[in-house]
Amino acid sequence: MFEKYDVIVVGAGHAGCEAAHAAATMGSKVLLATMNLQTIAQMSCNPAMGGVAKGQIVREIDALGGMSGIISDKTMIQFRMLNRSKGPAMWSPRCQSDRFRFSEEWRWALEANTNIDFWQEMVTGLIIEDKRAIGVITSLGLKIHADTVVLTNGTFLNGLIHIGEKNFGGGRAGERASVGLTADLEKLGFKSGRMKTGTPPRVDKRSIDFSKMEEQLGDENPEKFSYTNTPSLKQQRSCWISWTNQEVHDELKKGFDKSPMFNGKIRGLGPRYCPSVEDKINRFADKDRHQIFLEPEGWDTVEMYVNGFSTSLPEDIQYNAIRKIPGFENVKMFRPGYAIEYDYFPPTQLKLTLETKLVENLYFAGQINGTTGYEEAASQGLMAGINAHLKSKKKDPFILKRNEAYIGVLIDDLINKGTDEPYRMFTSRAEFRTLLRQDNADIRLTPKAHSIGLASVERLERVKVKIEQSEEIYSSLQNMKVDPSEANGFLESNSSSSLRERTTLYNLLKRPELNIDQLREVSPDLDSLLVSTDNEVIQQAEIKVKYERYIEKELQMAEKMNKLENLSINPDFDYEKLTSLSIEARHKLKDIKPATLGQASRISGVSPADISVLMVYLGR
Repeated sequence: MFEKYDVIVVGAGHAGCEAAHAAATMGSKVLLATMNLQTIAQMSCNPAMGGVAKGQIVREIDALGGMSGIISDKTMIQFRMLNRSKGPAMWSPRCQSDRFRFSEEWRWALEANTNIDFWQEMVTGLIIEDKRAIGVITSLGLKIHADTVVLTNGTFLNGLIHIGEKNFGGGRAGERASVGLTADLEKLGFKSGRMKTGTPPRVDKRSIDFSKMEEQLGDENPEKFSYTNTPSLKQQRSCWISWTNQEVHDELKKGFDKSPMFNGKIRGLGPRYCPSVEDKINRFADKDRHQIFLEPEGWDTVEMYVNGFSTSLPEDIQYNAIRKIPGFENVKMFRPGYAIEYDYFPPTQLKLTLETKLVENLYFAGQINGTTGYEEAASQGLMAGINAHLKSKKKDPFILKRNEAYIGVLIDDLINKGTDEPYRMFTSRAEFRTLLRQDNADIRLTPKAHSIGLASVERLERVKVKIEQSEEIYSSLQNMKVDPSEANGFLESNSSSSLRERTTLYNLLKRPELNIDQLREVSPDLDSLLVSTDNEVIQQAEIKVKYERYIEKELQMAEKMNKLENLSINPDFDYEKLTSLSIEARHKLKDIKPATLGQASRISGVSPADISVLMVYLGR
């Protein structure tokens, strides 16, 4: 029934969709295998994309030629740029999405790619030959061959759903778990573990009293994720804010003895930064309330998502407690919240390409690697799809460094540090976050993606124009000057110190209290230059002026780090013979097998002294 494929992608969640799209766009013949073709790119939890650091990842995916940004722009119902009050390194785009249209748009995008075939069935095993993956085996016993295989199984591997004392197999509500694959991988020598995540109840909008809640509007001038010409958002749906109270907490506590979180039924660790509501009131007993966000699930549905109320308590406890939240007094639930436990494989078993160390041509991406979040999964899927394609065509791998992308930070953290709890990206994880802003992802990454055949010529040309135009504005600011007589009235009205002599707009813009739009008031020439220029271009020039010294400092730090990245280590290097290394360092280095000294320096348990020993031994 099947031809031999270049790439087989198992799982059609966010990671699987990006992997299949990337490999197929680059020229591979791809099979996307999933247990249910009706749930492609399903938003299993909250109906939103982006957020702190996650928004930067979505923009990076788009800059590389992925689809998450484009799909988000086409299906968003609200947009907000988070952290606007902070510096641009912290600005993070986030949107509320139409859950149903998001999945639909992804399916259309994949079906439009003639290099992608689809197959609806559970994959239960791998075909291995000489420690190389050469295909998959399905539940019907079908054998499908390929040069490379990408596993993106999400929460489906031996998934177990918990609601109070009840538990049953499932990958998410209404869908069965995937069985067989974990055992097959363990037979090959892979180590596995268990993780846990959860989701809140869904409620009926018609039963909510919004007068008791605070309305949260989208941005007045909503932006986008994609650097391409996607549609602008013309109207938006509101979100709503309420708070728990002591009555809610007391009601929830009645179910603690039946909570799988507390009675030992759940063995896997849950996400530290997105705890269940019962975990919050247990861990933060001093807090008398916790924030609740009520988020619409789409344009044309009354179903709403209760963000902040994730729980696995019995359904009657959930119902009684949620009705004590202001605005929820008469609420009707569509379905209760639940926790789900699933298998994952510690990511220290992977190379930086996301190919496994034990089995050649086999790649892992998404929650199978211990991450949480659509965005983290999608970025791994994209990189795994790229590298699976390149491997099938016998080309060099594509790896992003920590100073090049949040995606590089994410993968580097996973491979070198591992994780025993669901990994979530934050801006604080990136030491070069001034370089890795959401506004310049296209400048950083599109030329790289074009060189490997993923980003289009049109994308590359847009980047070139953006760079040229922003440089023109930057140079003009250095040349345009104003006299004290022209500027002092304006400066006084903006609480900025007066001028004593003629100065450039460049110097004025360095003042933290002034922005480039304000300077148009004192310079007709600047106003003429900016009037027909795209806001992203203007923003790029302004950021360069204001943060020039910080950017230069990080570039110097990155250059120093990259010197270590260029010092390679033989993968067969015998660390045991270096008795000057600490015992922990020898163990970790032997296990992870870093490709460079730079990578070795970031492994948890390897100290600077250990790196010095390695450098001396290697004659560096």
